[in-house]
Amino acid sequence: MCGWPTLTCSTHNYEDSGFHHSPVLVTETLEWLAVGPGSVYVDGTVGEAGHSEAILEASGPDGSVLGIDRDPRSVEAARRRLASFGDRARIFHGNYAEMSDLARQVGIEGIDGVLLDLGFSSRQVEASGYGFSFQRDEPLDMRYDTVGSTAADLLNHSDERDLADVIYRYGEERRSRAVARAIVAARPVTTTGALAAVVARALGGRRGSRHPATRTFQALRIAVNQELVHLETGLDAAPGLLKSGGRLVVISYHSLEDRLVKGWMDQAAARCICPPELPVCVCNHEPSVRFVRRRVVRPSALETDNNPRSRSARLRAVERI
Repeated sequence: MCGWPTLTCSTHNYEDSGFHHSPVLVTETLEWLAVGPGSVYVDGTVGEAGHSEAILEASGPDGSVLGIDRDPRSVEAARRRLASFGDRARIFHGNYAEMSDLARQVGIEGIDGVLLDLGFSSRQVEASGYGFSFQRDEPLDMRYDTVGSTAADLLNHSDERDLADVIYRYGEERRSRAVARAIVAARPVTTTGALAAVVARALGGRRGSRHPATRTFQALRIAVNQELVHLETGLDAAPGLLKSGGRLVVISYHSLEDRLVKGWMDQAAARCICPPELPVCVCNHEPSVRFVRRRVVRPSALETDNNPRSRSARLRAVERI
């Protein structure tokens, strides 16, 4: 049922909608990737291919992009959008955590830049079939791909304490125990509308402009797709793909992602990673990257006015030594 005022029951069809995704921080991405003619790039989260399209245009006439995405619907959308670039654009269904293996399989070496845009597209929120959003009532899936357990599986088969831990850790929901208790009492919870209503009752309504279920939905999406696990693996893999001077650019959208990215970059660029209490360095750590800009890059006021969903975007960049 559609139990929240902003919730709508929808049978929206993406293929018939003419939906066109606008990528975030495009100019900044091109700048910090140092895109140039003839260069080779990996877009590990190709999505609707907005960034890849801009990279291909800026790297013409012979630059190329290897695009990867877990969502087969995004892969098809990207292939359509980039069809005019011919074999300069190679788009594959897969996980960016495995980008090293994929690059080897297609014979790509000496990458000039790797881009990871960690957001999910407006289409994935607005189109039916994903179960990411409380804006419509549909099955609680939340998978980018059709592999593994769904959000409904997690909600209906987890121990209450484990469920509370997931909601707290990945959603930073302070009242996670109350939410988990309410979900367990309402089982089975199988649709986005039902979950949104349960969380709203548990938390007592809206928090300003934010729906009370926002943090819970985020937590479930991250857990179901193992997003932070794959992010760590992808970050570890990127320097091995990059040639000396190649850039890694990461765009994150919430504090969990950004802290992880910043922490990884700080460590990868550090001369020493010994515990601070040690009087001398014993780690023999060799940095694999250096910062091209230490401060985070944020969208301009003009961009956030034109695209309010870009407001939370944070770009960080490092360069392979």
